[in-house]
Amino acid sequence: MALSRQKPATYEDLLAVPDLLLAEIINGVLYTQPRPAPRHARAASSLGDELVSPFDKGRGGPGGWWILDEPELHLGMDILVPDLAGWRRERMPKLPEGAFFELAPDWVCEVLSPGSARQDRVLKMPIYAGQGVQHIWLVEPILRTLEVFENRPDGWLLLGAFENDAAVSIAPFDAITFDLGMLWAD
Repeated sequence: MALSRQKPATYEDLLAVPDLLLAEIINGVLYTQPRPAPRHARAASSLGDELVSPFDKGRGGPGGWWILDEPELHLGMDILVPDLAGWRRERMPKLPEGAFFELAPDWVCEVLSPGSARQDRVLKMPIYAGQGVQHIWLVEPILRTLEVFENRPDGWLLLGAFENDAAVSIAPFDAITFDLGMLWAD
């Protein structure tokens, strides 16, 4: 839900939002939404579980990444909170000391819900592209789909769309294969 204002929203406006809501500033507008529904939370948590061991911790995979749940990104004037984000450690050797990140991630994942899909696709994807995010994954738990995009000079390129229980091995995490069905709450 966008909160209409005359002037651009500030970080102080964002901090004033009750803890029960997730808040972001996109193109100067403060957006709030309720915390994720169970299917949304399950998909994000399960995907993180599939990626953290091999890519963040280097167990059963190449390592070399920081992968975090709901990091607060300060990208220019925008403050975004993707469901998951990852940075290659060669670009960010250590985590920042503050509460937010000013370096754009290499990969983001947005778990779509009826209330956030438009915002994630139409408003946030162009910001991520402009800030140099190389990959975005869009997970839709109701439809049981995963769309994978790569940032190219002429815009986002769809690398693949997967559904249901597909075995997935795709950039930037193509060093492993995981069962997409593990994300869905049944």
